[in-house]
Order: sequence, then structure tokens, then C-alpha cells
Amino acid sequence: MSAQPVLVTVDNRARLLSAVLSVTDWPAREQARKRHRAHVHARTTAKWVQHLAKHPAAHSLQTLLERNTPLEAVYSYALRLSWPELRQETVLPWSPPYWDEQLDDFYHQAELETLWDEEEEAWARAQEETQRAIAGVDFRRFLQPFFGAVSERFVLMPNISYPSDTEVGVRLDGTLFCLIPPRIAWGDNEPWPFDDDPAHIVRGALAQYAHLLVTAYLRLNAAAIAPTTTTPLPVSDAFRHTYPTWSDQFTALFVGGAVALFLEETFGPQEARAYVLMEKRTNGLDILPSVVSVLKRYLDERDEGRYGQLVDYLPAFGKHLRVAQGLTSP
Repeated sequence: MSAQPVLVTVDNRARLLSAVLSVTDWPAREQARKRHRAHVHARTTAKWVQHLAKHPAAHSLQTLLERNTPLEAVYSYALRLSWPELRQETVLPWSPPYWDEQLDDFYHQAELETLWDEEEEAWARAQEETQRAIAGVDFRRFLQPFFGAVSERFVLMPNISYPSDTEVGVRLDGTLFCLIPPRIAWGDNEPWPFDDDPAHIVRGALAQYAHLLVTAYLRLNAAAIAPTTTTPLPVSDAFRHTYPTWSDQFTALFVGGAVALFLEETFGPQEARAYVLMEKRTNGLDILPSVVSVLKRYLDERDEGRYGQLVDYLPAFGKHLRVAQGLTSP
């Protein structure tokens, strides 16, 4: 089966928001999480727009960050602006007043078009590297057994600006949009080229697409799964603290398990094991091997005709996860 293509693109609205992000405290937050060197274009952008650090657009974004507004929300706002007019037709209740006009003024005062023209080679290289990294990858085929036919376009934007350590996924009308940075290196080393570690790009993209899909899927099937959500999932207290609701917990478990499965299928078991180990060390996901075995069981039993989609299996998910934990625990 031929792979369904992913559109690799560069969106100016996302680049604009990233430029504004560079003069907030976001870069310092990244360094506080893990010291690393952002891409040279990100550093160049921050210097280019530094004189606009007190601009109203930057102040509005800083306020949103201080209110813990997710990056998904602010990029969703930006990607819904018209281009090049930068106008928001639908006012969102959480968005700052006149933020679209502020962003438009920031864009022109910063002369970002000039910067992007000067940096065109870096963006073109990022696109070419990303296209090589995902060549032949078929997200749609992998996700179909869980959600049915996925009609949305998959769009992927390699991000050499900020955020430099975080993927961002946004659901737009008919589109699943993923913004992904290159893999960071240690300390003062430059980040990896996008095609030096294709598994990193594939992992990040699938995680965002799967998260967007499962979140919408659970919402769409809320009535059907309501009885299932009354039975707690067998997760640790720490995990439950991070993900307080059943839906939050299932989403995190499903995304982690789906990524591990896809890495195994695409790159082999060694890459999947490395990912599972990383998730255990960094996010405390000790349960992930059990989740993988449960998702494999679902796929096997679906092939046998026992289930049609994921919603049919959810009543058994928690029970099978408990069994898998007993089988895989030392």
C-alpha cells in the first residue's frame, strides 16, 4: 500500500507567532527545563525582534503564557488568522482584545518578510530534510483501525524558530497541523538536522496527530463511553495526579502506546524499546509496555472481527490492561 502523503510546509502565521514568542520568557523556560542551543535561525530571530520586546503583541502573548494558556491554543489562534491581512473573523473568548491587530503591527514593524527572505535557505533546507525523514511513512493507514477513516489532511511544519524543544499539534478545519523542532543536542551543540534522526520526527508527528484524533474521538463518543469512565484505570497515583480524568489518562496511554507500536512497525523493535525506555525515565510511564500489549491485542482481535473501532473495545481496555500488568511485571 502506498503511503498517504503528509504536506510539509512553512506557514507564515506560525513563523510570526514564533517570532513574538522569542521576546517573551518562553526561551528562558525552555532552558530551565533542559539546557540546549536553539537553532541558529531561532537565535537570529530573537535578536532581530529584540527591539519589540515591549510591543503590545508580545505583552499579550506573555500574559497568556503566565495564565498557562497552552501553546496549542495560541498557535490555533494564529493559524486561523487570514493571511496576509492577519484578521480573526471569530473572536475567541480567551484571546486578548485586538490581538490580531497587534500581531499585524508586530509583523510590519519587525520587517519579518525581510528576515525570512534572508533566511530562505535555512527554511528550504528544513523542509527538504523533513520530507526525506518522513518519506514512505503512512500515518493514515496506521490510525484507521483505531478511528475509522481519517479524512483530515496531515500537515507538518519543521520549526527552526521557537518553541525549540516542543512539538505543537493544532486541529484546523479539515487539517491536523503539527509544528515540530529538530532534535535538540546536549549543551552548546547545534540541534540535529531533521533527517539525521527520522524516528524523532515521526515520533513527534504521530504523537501530535494521535493526540488530536483521540481527543476528538472521545468527545464524539462521550455518551457511549460514559459507563466505562466510571471504572478507574490501573495507573499510579502520580500518573493520576498529572492526568486527573479518565479521558486524560486514556489519551496519554493511547498516544504513548500508539507511538511505540508505530516505531516498531516503521523502524523496528530496537527503536520502539528505546522510546519506551525514554518515556519510563522522563515521564514515569512504567505502564507503557502493558499498554503496547493491550493495543496489539485490540488489533489482533479486531482482525478476527470482534471489534470494529476503538470505541467497541474501550469497555475491555482497563481489564486487559490490568491483566497485561500482571503478565509483564517482574
